Amino acid sequence: MSSKPKTQRRSGVIVPHAPKWHQRLGAFLLFLSLRALLATVRCRLKTPSAYLAPNAPTPVIFCIWHNRLATCVKVLDVHRRPHNAGAGMAALISASKDGAFLASILEWFKVQPVRGSSSRRGAQAMLEMTTWAGRGYDLTITPDGPRGPCYKNQDGITSLAQLTGLPIVPVAFNLNWKISVKSWDRFQIPLPFARCEVCVGPALRVPQNASDAERDTLRQELQQRLMEITRD
Repeated sequence: MSSKPKTQRRSGVIVPHAPKWHQRLGAFLLFLSLRALLATVRCRLKTPSAYLAPNAPTPVIFCIWHNRLATCVKVLDVHRRPHNAGAGMAALISASKDGAFLASILEWFKVQPVRGSSSRRGAQAMLEMTTWAGRGYDLTITPDGPRGPCYKNQDGITSLAQLTGLPIVPVAFNLNWKISVKSWDRFQIPLPFARCEVCVGPALRVPQNASDAERDTLRQELQQRLMEITRD
């Protein structure tokens, strides 16, 4: 008896994992909880920046550590979205099943998820991010995600900056009162009424004719700038 032939993929396009119904429900419930929690968090812009001010240049690429995602949605919504009212924000999220859950949460926060990583759907995600930038959207990337190591820049963000010509703006959200989850990135969850210092480092640009060696040097420079404003 012959076995049934396997179906061949007719397209080179890799489709990311879609969220299941229970993931969508969980994402909505988590969104409500997180929004209520973030309403109690008091944020202070420690380092004033033109990128989080009226008449801010747009679009840009915000560079944020993976373990600060829970706090960043509030800060960027308060300090950035009002000054980029004509567009919005797109964030690079893993194409995995876990990424599908996170993407559902971000959609409730009115953030456009773009699914991909260095290990899966990376090239397609880069093209999609470039498209959103062309529409005037700000871009957000966690340079140490989705697998780490924690606080270790991968080269995806510098490649995106080279493609788009946009400046990379490093931002750190430093909480005085939080829970650090036992995960690879020590994910931070703010506790009620926590205080958050928002630190913005100098923007970095990647020339569109940069060589691999020059891009790697800029990647290391970006990591240094992020670590200088990061407090655990």
